[in-house]
Amino acid sequence: MSPESKPLYNVRNPFQARCTRNVSLCGPGSDKDTRHLEISLGGSGLIYEPGDALAVKPANDPQLVELTLKALGFSGDESVKVKEAEKPIRDALARDYQIHFIEKKFLAKLAEKGAEKIAELLKPENSAALAEYTSARDASRDYVDVLGEFPAIKFSPQEFVDTLRGLVIRLYSIASSIKAHPEQVDLTVATVRWTAHGRVRSGVCSTFLAERWNADATAGVFAQTQKHFRMPEDPNAPVIMVGPGTGVAPFRAFLEEREVTGARGKNWLFFGERRSALEYFYKEQFEGWFKNGVLECLDLAWSREREGLKEYVQHRMHTQGAQIWKWLCDGAYFYVCGDKERMAKDVHAELIDIVQAHGGKSLEEARVFVEEVLVKTEKRYRRDVY
Repeated sequence: MSPESKPLYNVRNPFQARCTRNVSLCGPGSDKDTRHLEISLGGSGLIYEPGDALAVKPANDPQLVELTLKALGFSGDESVKVKEAEKPIRDALARDYQIHFIEKKFLAKLAEKGAEKIAELLKPENSAALAEYTSARDASRDYVDVLGEFPAIKFSPQEFVDTLRGLVIRLYSIASSIKAHPEQVDLTVATVRWTAHGRVRSGVCSTFLAERWNADATAGVFAQTQKHFRMPEDPNAPVIMVGPGTGVAPFRAFLEEREVTGARGKNWLFFGERRSALEYFYKEQFEGWFKNGVLECLDLAWSREREGLKEYVQHRMHTQGAQIWKWLCDGAYFYVCGDKERMAKDVHAELIDIVQAHGGKSLEEARVFVEEVLVKTEKRYRRDVY
């Protein structure tokens, strides 16, 4: 079987990799923390293609583990069974279970033990209130929060872990070409933090990658094939790439691949962030490609650069509409990576507007061209949105 049909590594058998480089992509004074990570695949035989994702199995924040143990009244040394293996509950909470957000199974057990407020929230007619209680934006609750509301209710160690969901892998767009960096894979990761109920919270895997994957430790990884987001089969085909923020990661991989293989197709990158002085990720590399011709066009959008002016990638697309239409007529592939809820929708709407305005089509004809011809028939519009 081919490597794609039978991966060498998977969720049950990840490769234990080491992080060899971890640097900030943000300038001093930025309120963001976006990192470039280089991960060694030495001796693994692991391969990937531009457009693929890397799966990472993280570990929970040790401070959150200790707070959870304290809320439960456990020392951490109590033994629990995890998939037929006995281990201290501290280790289980660190590596086996999701503890950042509460599960309904835990709430049901809490209600069973006498938490009347939770029992009321669990009634079908109160589903909206339950969602607000558990996962309101920037105000979600974890086990520390909820256990603190019901200090009289106690759990045994096994009883508690039996209500938890397993800690799952996280997927990140690969930001490198293996042809340019043999036995290495790069990631571009935005560290997630927020404050809720008086405590600072953090994303499980993003802070693991940014802060807790030290040089002495290994973490399980494997490549996740994403055939829907592969580069054009024809290396001479033009490519338009729209990737603001960390959405630029796969396009760094595309450009490295096209440079090292000598692909002759023209490349156009739209990148956006807040401020050019603080969050221009991979500036030297992108501008170097623009100067040497690997990048034919480089359009940049800065949402906090000038007071009262928020420019996003779709605005740059609007300005370049006539040229985008020409590239599409010349067979260009159009790629989008990043935020599904806002950016990707705005880019999609702008692409339809461009086709209508510069292709001499009605709104309905433009929509059919984008959503039927480009997406389904010719497969030249490819998205990796999340």
